[in-house]
Amino acid sequence: MSAPALRWYFDFVSPFSYLQWRKLRELIHERPVALVPIVFGAVLSAHAHKGPAEIPGKREFTYRHVLWQARREGATLRFPPAHPFNPLAALRLCVAAGSTPAAVDAIFDWIWSQGQAGDSVEALSPVAAALDVPADAVASEAVKNALRANTEAALLAGVFGVPTLCIGPHMFWGNDAHDFAVDALQHPELLEDPEMQRLKQLPIGVQRRG
Repeated sequence: MSAPALRWYFDFVSPFSYLQWRKLRELIHERPVALVPIVFGAVLSAHAHKGPAEIPGKREFTYRHVLWQARREGATLRFPPAHPFNPLAALRLCVAAGSTPAAVDAIFDWIWSQGQAGDSVEALSPVAAALDVPADAVASEAVKNALRANTEAALLAGVFGVPTLCIGPHMFWGNDAHDFAVDALQHPELLEDPEMQRLKQLPIGVQRRG
């Protein structure tokens, strides 16, 4: 029986994606993982959701929570000058560089470890130079179309947030679900547990008010 394909959907605007990437680098040494940069904003729009940074109260909690997670994991995390920011330049740079582990690593390090801006081609020029990616490649129609295709494929797969690690048809959303994903990867029978299976068919109850 062949091992299930692994796909990781992420956006550089997400600090939780950065934290999971640090763990995923170890998994990549053991088996191939397709790295798929997508536009988180487009995913939110498709599901008619607001991002956590767009909701007062939730924004501050989310920032504190991710900083707490980073410190707990021993990760350096420094927010860029503004957040949320437009991540298109960073995503396109990643695609132009082939979405390789080296490219993903360099862009995440620039934005979330060094705390540098990642909202324009100009801001990311030192990273592009290190990756040997010319500016015109980042702005090419081929790169834009590839990023668009990534995002559309993610939506078709049922992705609703980032980061999401897909193990075959099964989705694991969030940095804090990483251990769950690894456990399911090592023990496929975990998701065949009767109660896990029952949850797939659980009906939605009607909420009564007043």
